[in-house]
Amino acid sequence: MQLKHLKTLLPPQEGAAKVTCMAWAPNGARLAVCTVDRVVLLYDEQGERRDKFSTKPVDQKFGKQSYTVNDMAFSPDSTKLAIAQSDNIIFVYRIGAEWGDKKSICNKFVQNSAVTRVLWPAENSVVFGLVDGKVRLANTQTNKSSTIYSTESCVVSLTSNVSGKGVLSGHADGTVVRYFFDDEGSGDSQGKLLVHPCPPYAVAWGLNSFLIGGCDRRVVAYGREGHVLQTFDHSRDPTEQEFTTAATSPSGHSAVFGSFDRLRVFNWAPRRGVWDEAKPKEIPHVYSITSLSWKKDGSRLCAGTLCGGVELFDCCLRRNIYKNKFEMTYVGLSQVVVRNLSTGARVIVKSHYGYEIEEVKILGGDRYLVSHTSDTLLLGDLLTHKLSEVLWPGSGGNEKFFFENESVCMIFNAGELSLVEYGLNEILGSVRTEFMNPQLISVRLNERKLRGADDNKKLAYLIDLKTIAIVDLIGGFTVASVSHDSKIHWLELNETGKKLLFKDKKLRLHMLDVASGLKVTLVGSCSFVRWVPGSDVIVAQNRNTLSVWYSPESATTCPIKGDVVDLECAEGKTNVIVSEGLNTVTYSLDQGLIEFGTAIDDGDYDRAMLFLETLEMSVETEAMWKTLSKLSLEAKQLHIAHRSHHVTLRRPRVSLDENQKVHQEDPEHPQEDQTSHRRTRTSHRRTRTSHRRPEHPKAGDLYECTRNHQRALECYVKGGAFRKAVELARSSFPSEVVRLEESWGDHLVQQKQMDAAINHFIEAGCSIKAIEAAVAARQWKKAVHILETQDDSAASKYYVKIAQYYASVHEYEVAEQLLVRGGHIKDAIDMLTTAGRWEDAHKLAVKCMTEEEVRSLYVTRAQELERENKFKEAERLYAAVKQPDLAITMYKKNRMFDDVIRLVAKHHPDLLSETHLHLAKELELESRFSEAEFHFMEAGDWKTAINMYRAQSLWEEAHRIAKSHGGVNVQKQVALLWAQSLGGEAAVKLLSRFNLLHYAIEFACDNLSFDFAFELASLAAKEKLPEVHLKSALCLEDEEKFTEAEAEFIKAGKPREAVLMYVHTSDWSSAQRVAEAHDPDSVNEVLESQAKACFSDRDFQKAETLLLRAQRPDLTVHLYKEAGMWSDALRICKDYLPNKLSKLQEEFEQEASKKHNGVEAILEQAREWETSGEYSRAVDCFLKVKDDKNTKLMERCWMKAAELAIKFLNRDRAVEVVQLVGPRLSKLRQFKAAAELYLDVELFKDAIDVFIDGEEWNKAKRVAKELEPRLEDYVDQKYKEHLKNQGQVESLVGIDVMAALDLYVERGQWDKCLEIASKQNFQILQKYVALYATQLIKEAEPVRALQLYVTHGAPPNPQNFNIYRRLFVDVMNLPDTNSSDAYRVWAQLRDFLFQLVENVSKSSEANSPSHDDFEQMLLISHYCATRSAAKGVAQLSSVASKLSVSLLRHTEVVPADKAFFEAGTDCRAEGWDSMAFIFLNHFLDLCDAIEEATLDGLDHSDFVDTDIPFEVPVPSKLFVSEEQREQIRDWVLMVSMDQRLEQVLPKDERNSYEGTLTCSSTGLTSLPCVLTGYPVIRSPVEFSSSGRAANKDDWNKFLMATKTSHSPECQDVLRFLGQWCGSVPGSGFSFH
Repeated sequence: MQLKHLKTLLPPQEGAAKVTCMAWAPNGARLAVCTVDRVVLLYDEQGERRDKFSTKPVDQKFGKQSYTVNDMAFSPDSTKLAIAQSDNIIFVYRIGAEWGDKKSICNKFVQNSAVTRVLWPAENSVVFGLVDGKVRLANTQTNKSSTIYSTESCVVSLTSNVSGKGVLSGHADGTVVRYFFDDEGSGDSQGKLLVHPCPPYAVAWGLNSFLIGGCDRRVVAYGREGHVLQTFDHSRDPTEQEFTTAATSPSGHSAVFGSFDRLRVFNWAPRRGVWDEAKPKEIPHVYSITSLSWKKDGSRLCAGTLCGGVELFDCCLRRNIYKNKFEMTYVGLSQVVVRNLSTGARVIVKSHYGYEIEEVKILGGDRYLVSHTSDTLLLGDLLTHKLSEVLWPGSGGNEKFFFENESVCMIFNAGELSLVEYGLNEILGSVRTEFMNPQLISVRLNERKLRGADDNKKLAYLIDLKTIAIVDLIGGFTVASVSHDSKIHWLELNETGKKLLFKDKKLRLHMLDVASGLKVTLVGSCSFVRWVPGSDVIVAQNRNTLSVWYSPESATTCPIKGDVVDLECAEGKTNVIVSEGLNTVTYSLDQGLIEFGTAIDDGDYDRAMLFLETLEMSVETEAMWKTLSKLSLEAKQLHIAHRSHHVTLRRPRVSLDENQKVHQEDPEHPQEDQTSHRRTRTSHRRTRTSHRRPEHPKAGDLYECTRNHQRALECYVKGGAFRKAVELARSSFPSEVVRLEESWGDHLVQQKQMDAAINHFIEAGCSIKAIEAAVAARQWKKAVHILETQDDSAASKYYVKIAQYYASVHEYEVAEQLLVRGGHIKDAIDMLTTAGRWEDAHKLAVKCMTEEEVRSLYVTRAQELERENKFKEAERLYAAVKQPDLAITMYKKNRMFDDVIRLVAKHHPDLLSETHLHLAKELELESRFSEAEFHFMEAGDWKTAINMYRAQSLWEEAHRIAKSHGGVNVQKQVALLWAQSLGGEAAVKLLSRFNLLHYAIEFACDNLSFDFAFELASLAAKEKLPEVHLKSALCLEDEEKFTEAEAEFIKAGKPREAVLMYVHTSDWSSAQRVAEAHDPDSVNEVLESQAKACFSDRDFQKAETLLLRAQRPDLTVHLYKEAGMWSDALRICKDYLPNKLSKLQEEFEQEASKKHNGVEAILEQAREWETSGEYSRAVDCFLKVKDDKNTKLMERCWMKAAELAIKFLNRDRAVEVVQLVGPRLSKLRQFKAAAELYLDVELFKDAIDVFIDGEEWNKAKRVAKELEPRLEDYVDQKYKEHLKNQGQVESLVGIDVMAALDLYVERGQWDKCLEIASKQNFQILQKYVALYATQLIKEAEPVRALQLYVTHGAPPNPQNFNIYRRLFVDVMNLPDTNSSDAYRVWAQLRDFLFQLVENVSKSSEANSPSHDDFEQMLLISHYCATRSAAKGVAQLSSVASKLSVSLLRHTEVVPADKAFFEAGTDCRAEGWDSMAFIFLNHFLDLCDAIEEATLDGLDHSDFVDTDIPFEVPVPSKLFVSEEQREQIRDWVLMVSMDQRLEQVLPKDERNSYEGTLTCSSTGLTSLPCVLTGYPVIRSPVEFSSSGRAANKDDWNKFLMATKTSHSPECQDVLRFLGQWCGSVPGSGFSFH
């Protein structure tokens, strides 16, 4: 954990002003701080002060100073605050839940000694410690206290564990005692736990141990039973002092101890089971920490100090932002605060097991959170703040979470579905299922009240695709299981879990009654189905029909045109939303049938009655009332049956005797009915004994027996037997029933039986009397019900009285509704205002009144509250009508400046600084300087605060502000002003104390306070006197007090400064005087300055005299030169500086040339030099001529310069000039003139270069031939380069044919290049053929390269061998070459290689490895050519296939995949399935190996004892396409399933593979057939060339096919064989 300072809530004071205690409210919304003046300050969670109140002594006669507040604690609901005081009492203040609520004392607990510490761990239970050593418990409900345990020593500390179920008290003698209200199964002991070496003022109860600190500067960690675990000894640290207080984080994983200027942090390491001390938080200048309080969510820690300061710290291990929507603050290992960045809502996630929380994730539309610990899973609903932690051993994080149900999280892991209900810390249920689609799972948790069952939790899920199981999650058993004949793809339980809807893949909709197991098919093609929320009504769409089942027996249908998209329930209506293309149509359902039917089905007759009372009477409504009456009577809910009979105006069916019988049978009958009947019976008895004579009822009975009903009725009324009277009237005098009911009610009112009279008044239709009776009987709900049915305005007066009752019991919503209904809007607003419900009051006022009326009402009411000193309430009213300025004025008028600032900051932030300044100035005028300073500081105007204290000579305060706000310079300035106000020795002492003496002298000088500076320097810094004199002199100089300044300069030892002062003022005599008297070295400077002044005044003679006196002839020359007086300058230079005369003369010449403006002046000067014989200077002048507009002039001048140089100057100088002039002339394209100059000085190469530049090739050659023959080759080379650069290849051929050929190559003109090369020798031709072939190969055109060698021959040059090899490889890799169309290419390759082999055999490379390679290439190309020829003749297909098989023998050269593919496909076409299967299967293995870039894993077992090589190169890419590859794979797979096919290579008479040349048994090698490549075993056809033979059958077949088909390709093959192998003995052939 890290502590980060956030802000200072209360600034510290200069002296001791101890913050005695502080406490965070459990809800985290408030922080209470008690200061030394016994005032409790209340801050909000942002650290803004919102309220305060003063505490009281036990008796006012003792006064405010008679006690101190030692401790305080909030109640668990955060609405009360317990204050522990030293005057032997605990006050409990009710501070309310809202800011500004009235503060009142609700409990007092007087004790026999001072209360030192207090805790409030549980509702109504306050634990506190006393000075006499007792720890007691106070009950706020009974207002009594009792002793928990007693000790002999004062209680100095008191803390609780994390759960609040145990307390730990520390006593002055070192004793530590533990007590549990509930040990939560830990088994830890109670009583005296340990004895600490010193008084344990700082005690922290962590999760698994205790930390205790005190005045010995040690912190000791103790185990659960008091044994020492660790000791953190800081007694050797000289900066450490005693530990005064401690606080534990809410999670118990961290503890903070306060001492002097620091907070020490300790963190519990759960894996190691020890405490680790983190880096302490140093807080300079706060002195001792006197109190600590940790916010209940663990995110904030507040510290109070000895000087009255309160500091707020942020506490977290880490903090991060999740999805830019949530802030995760890890305040402990097991606790995380999750805050929604948009709404500010917070949720605290905490592991109850103390496990470390891993990353918290927000899922399910940013509503649900999920997190893991090592052994548990944390889940939560951020909307309802319901959190759960369930045991969940490590699953590798492979769970899937589904949040479709708002009440439960569905977790799927490894085939098991687990349900966790939010808010419960155990798994609700687990089942095995593989179907995790939320549409195949339905969970219902107490979504509708089920009569007779407190908990109703059901789950429906799929066991398999056709079986549904319904599980009771409370009992953990299967309620029902249903099998279906088709796959199920949707299911849903109703809200009570009694019925199940499900659809199958055929879209049939079925309903299952869970209890009976009865399954009914509702519709055959269902595209939409939904339960109506809050009912058992079903809405479904069957094609173009909308069906609604209000009851399971029948459906109400309606045709529709579109598709049902949703079901909407709002404002007491249920609508079906149908989309009809671009339009949306709404169909309304019968809400009465929905609501009443659902209530009846659930047996919730109260709900049915409440619904029916909202409907107007109609035939349907009356039928519903009758149904309710019947069912409620059967259910023995007589009050509902009675109400139903009254509504239908029918006589109740229940007699008194029946009623009594029902009461005896049904002890659960509502209490109010029993009480009513008891009261009735008591009333009858009291009437008979006290007020009525018994003879009237008896007489009535007699009259009734004699059928004299009129007299009987009169007797009954007189005797008060109204029941008999009403019964008689119902049968005999129906018109009298209403009057009798009213009389009966009046009679009961007289008897004070108000509640019994209500119903009779209702029966009589006397609503006013019924309301009065209900009010008198305090039957408020019934009175409201009767009022709701009245339209008479006379009843409105009763709304006020009933509303007053509801307001008195804090049911303000009901009261508000009643007053609004009665039209008493103002009374409602006053009630809400009085109750502090400002927002509700304002909403009502805005709704019912105009804006002006609302404003007037609220402002008037606020002014009344202001006069009553209820400023907070008044502010709320002003704020409600958006009149913050009136609230600000109110607070200002009452001098409540803190509230003024708060409101200005909230409503006028732009005026905040101005307000602070205004208040500060007012407070300054009232001499309330400290408060004024605060406002100046808040306004950022600390300078004014300093000036305020300066004006009052409160220098210490001014210096303090300068030190804390103004920086070093301001601090120094204030100190100097302070010293200046003191003067003399006092000033010196002050400045010395601040080490500012020298700075003060400098500052005084800078501010022209020289007297003060002289005073300070004379008293304490005499070495600074010269500096002060100097600064004083400079100041006097600025004031033009030159005489006084001179004296100060001399006193400062700076006479030169005095001289300069007079020089600046042109007082030359004074300057001379001071210089001669005090600084002789500056005399010359004075003369120089005076001379310059004379020059400025054009007094040249005097200036020259002065400068010569000053021995400065050089300056004289300079001044004359600057003035343009060259003659005088030359004169002085000649007389006094002869060594500089020539240089001055040159400058004069330069100046003259500038003065005459350019070329003409230079030419004139040059001619003068030439005339005077100064040829070198003349040359320089001619060379300086430059006029781009007159090139002829420049040319003449440069030529003149060269002529003069050649004629009159030495050779080196002449060469130098020519080398300078030559390039210039060349640039002007005067090549001939330039060359002649070069020739004049014998620079032959330069002359030749100039001719070359001018393209005068003949002249260049003549010069080279006649004057410098060794440069002839140089000229020829340049000429070649010229032709080459100009592209004149034809001309270049005659000079340098190789260069011309290279130029053709560069241009890509290969045909022209080869044409010219062919006219040269064979080596040149072959060189360029090779170059051209190389380029064609690079361009992937091997056929053209092949034709090139066919045309021009294949020389046996070793340097060409790589080209030949590459050419062969590229042709072999060409696609689509296994056909008759490719014969020409193969024939050209064959003929080329044949020619190459013949040439190599006659060269020095004969019998070399390269020769062997080319022999093999020739054989392969012959096979390929012969195969292509055979492909064109149907009779020779077997020959072509044999050649493809024979090529497998050469796969170290031929691409292996291509060779096996072609061999396999040809064998397959020929019907040789065994070989085709083996070759194509190996081809597939090769493809896989090529993709893996290695052939190491290939299986060669099929080719053992054959000459097919195993080690072959890996082709870079596949030869065939993926489609061809898949076709081959399918064929191989098909053939592999054929048991009849023998999957081996065929063998011949040698018992060896028929295509191998070497016999596996004898090792003998046969010759390959020149036509098929197969071994020649018997009947060979031998050729004249040794080592060549053919199988007789194949040879004859080939000859016959060639004769019959006249194939030119086959004829060409035979022609080649004649060249290659020679003739066949005894045979000949020819074709026409």
